[in-house]
Amino acid sequence: MNTNTITRPIRASNTTGWYISSWGAALFVALPVLSVFYLAFFPEENIWRHLADTILPVYISTTLKLMVGVASLSVIIGVSTAWLVTMCQFPGKRFFEWALLLPFAVPAYVIAYIYTDILEFAGPVQVFIRDIFGWQTAKDYWFPEIRSLSGAISMLTLVLYPYVYLMSRAAFLEQSMSLKDASRLMGCTPWQSFYRISLPIARPSIAVGLSLVSMETLNDFGTVDYFAVQSMSAGIYDTWLNMGNLGGAAQIATMMMIFVVVLIALERIARAKQKQFHSTDRFKAIQAYPLNRTRSILAFIACLLPILLGFIIPVALLITYSISHLDQFFTTDFLKHASHSFLLSGGAALLCLILAVLLTYAKRLNPNRLGLTSAVRFSSLGYALPGAVLAIGVIIPLAAFDNRVDAWMREQFDISTGLLLSGTVFAVIFAYCVRFLAVATGAVDSSLNKVTPTMDMAARSLGMSPGKTLVKVHFPLIKGGLLTAMLVVFVDCMKELPATLILRPFNYDTLATFVYQYASDEQLEECALAALLIVLVGIIPVIMLSKSITGTRSAH
Repeated sequence: MNTNTITRPIRASNTTGWYISSWGAALFVALPVLSVFYLAFFPEENIWRHLADTILPVYISTTLKLMVGVASLSVIIGVSTAWLVTMCQFPGKRFFEWALLLPFAVPAYVIAYIYTDILEFAGPVQVFIRDIFGWQTAKDYWFPEIRSLSGAISMLTLVLYPYVYLMSRAAFLEQSMSLKDASRLMGCTPWQSFYRISLPIARPSIAVGLSLVSMETLNDFGTVDYFAVQSMSAGIYDTWLNMGNLGGAAQIATMMMIFVVVLIALERIARAKQKQFHSTDRFKAIQAYPLNRTRSILAFIACLLPILLGFIIPVALLITYSISHLDQFFTTDFLKHASHSFLLSGGAALLCLILAVLLTYAKRLNPNRLGLTSAVRFSSLGYALPGAVLAIGVIIPLAAFDNRVDAWMREQFDISTGLLLSGTVFAVIFAYCVRFLAVATGAVDSSLNKVTPTMDMAARSLGMSPGKTLVKVHFPLIKGGLLTAMLVVFVDCMKELPATLILRPFNYDTLATFVYQYASDEQLEECALAALLIVLVGIIPVIMLSKSITGTRSAH
């Protein structure tokens, strides 16, 4: 076979359609970001000066405190537990390797509702304390207030520390054992070896985990709203819906995006530094440090507490409440809420998959085409946007479209079309797609990169078009990655609250909004079954993540 024929690049005419379509898709999902900036700089009523002089400094300072608090605790829990299960030998180690990821499955707002129910004045903990000591009122003793900034930090930490644990453990697994052995020969204790060798090498990965924790903290609305914490996310909701000023909400949203840009920049710097480190014996089994009895007990407790507080207690309470309300499972309302969640999540997952395939395959076909890599990155920016910011970005172009169409129809036919896209299922799915497209793109791109380019060359030599090559050659090879992308996006959409709460149609509830509304009204038992279903669905990516990192290297 002629080599020149095989390596000949695809003609530009064959890939131009893919190139243009990929840019169209990128601009489509980037439209909400551009809309927020436009409205922030050109609001109908500019209240920026009023916000800057009154509540904005409070929003910014509270958000910074929240981010620093959650990040600090997440580092302590995530790094320490990752080191223990990777480099130490103690009873329960194998269980903790995957169980420490379980709090991933619990949405932050769900755990906030549960612990408020447990720790408030009328909750079982304080009732038990009063019964023991004979106290009657709250003035008789001091008990930490759960509905506070420190309470929000604690709740968010319990479900977000797995980001740091995941990245830290992956970094520890990739490190060279020869470095550890050399440090021990130089007289370092296991602690000194960790502090002087392993921790500095893992620092870039830890920074990446921290950036993800910080972005999720920025995105949270359910917890801060329930605890009355004046963060920027809650500020957007208050300025838009309570003050009736969309422009002011967009200006706060722009401030949040500045936070996000800084976090993304720090993550990119961390990833760039991470490339400096390479393990020379990563396939050599890790020789774990055997711990004595006392240290084994301490390690066991250190690993058990995050799982106990972040998963076991919340899920046990949800199961208890759900058993007493199992009849809800067969009610029309519950089935309707569940069907709404599955419909929205499934639709968004499918749309994300289509766009992800379009973007990544167009980049594969045009590796040197100007700006295509930038288009893929640009389309992924939505993942870093908090849900409240995203909701503003979605509603602006959709409302403008609805108003233009309605005005034209009135002028031409004297007919009012009303809202065609705003306040519809399309708006919610669009928001989900913008926010989680990066997740699908990463999974599909990773799968496509594993397919050797010679497969494309062979297909071209047989006269296949790029589209036919994708369907007949690539899809069978990457179907596992496609399924993974859909599952992860589906689960993320099931848990999404801020964007759903703002953009959903009137009287259209999902499991997430149903839980939010009932728990906010102190009726946690009535929504426990819905919350439990969200958690059970969320376990799917936890299992996938656990398998992906545990299989990279063994320890003995």
